[in-house]
Amino acid sequence: MGSSDPPRIGSLVHAGTVVSSRLNQAVFLMGPTASGKSALALELLQRFPMEIIQVDSASIYRGMDIGTAKPEPSVLRRYPHHLIDILDPTETYSAARFREDALRLMQDIQSRQKIPLLVGGTFLYFKALCSGLSKLPAANPEIRFRLEEEAELSGWPELHDRLAQKDPVSAARISPNDGQRIQRALEVYELTGEPLSVLQLGDVPLKGDLLFLGILPEDRSELRVRIRRRFEAMLQAGLEQELRHLCLEYDLNPNLPSMRCVGYRQMWSYLQQELSWEQMRENGVIATNQLAKRQITWMRSWQNLNILPTVGAAQAATRQVADWVKTLSS
Repeated sequence: MGSSDPPRIGSLVHAGTVVSSRLNQAVFLMGPTASGKSALALELLQRFPMEIIQVDSASIYRGMDIGTAKPEPSVLRRYPHHLIDILDPTETYSAARFREDALRLMQDIQSRQKIPLLVGGTFLYFKALCSGLSKLPAANPEIRFRLEEEAELSGWPELHDRLAQKDPVSAARISPNDGQRIQRALEVYELTGEPLSVLQLGDVPLKGDLLFLGILPEDRSELRVRIRRRFEAMLQAGLEQELRHLCLEYDLNPNLPSMRCVGYRQMWSYLQQELSWEQMRENGVIATNQLAKRQITWMRSWQNLNILPTVGAAQAATRQVADWVKTLSS
């Protein structure tokens, strides 16, 4: 082993310690946007035999690099990230498909005596992986198109009111403006006659040796500053040009999940002359802050989550992972 190579698991404890293929063994690193997850993940990769599985509903799309803050190509060459650039922006992805992909990748990584490191802020994906998913019906294009037409006429809040009558539990979890989730919940009800919240009760949780780490900024005002700076940096790096290029390459529309991503949604409105540059910039910052707030709410309800200190997060994470690895041999 060269001096620059990360230590094998056995060298962290004693000779012969390996990752078992019989159980899921993985480290989860979660946190709100702009909290420093990616930088911390790279710190861990330099210290442990890990591979990253990205848990991000935006970075799955090819060509959407600036607005999703993907790692630089040089970083991706040195540290491969799974589930990045797997779809065109015209395609759709689901929590169920993520769970299937993530479980397959976890087994593959463990078979090579490495540790899966799941990093991101899409908590619906985290929940799907850890809590499981019931067998839900596939998407129905006709129903989806009809619901989108109805939303165009009356707005998603009115469809949210309809959902509250059919599935009050799901409606309470979903924002009145979250068209994608409202559409899916109504679609499932129409296809099955059962509320989505009831069908999800049959979920099978993920079992194994799992370590959950979270970056939860103590100072929300500092996070807001970081969010504004990052969005400004994306604009300066060419987010407008990136979206213009994507529009030339693909047949995009504002209802696609890719174009609903924070940053791209606001830039789309600017390109359609629905917003001024200043309005787009401010709306992008506001939307990112709202996303961070939702992510923090998810984190506060997550069981067995080890919150890392804002100062010294890398050292704390390294210590916790090393202690966790030692338990794998016991």
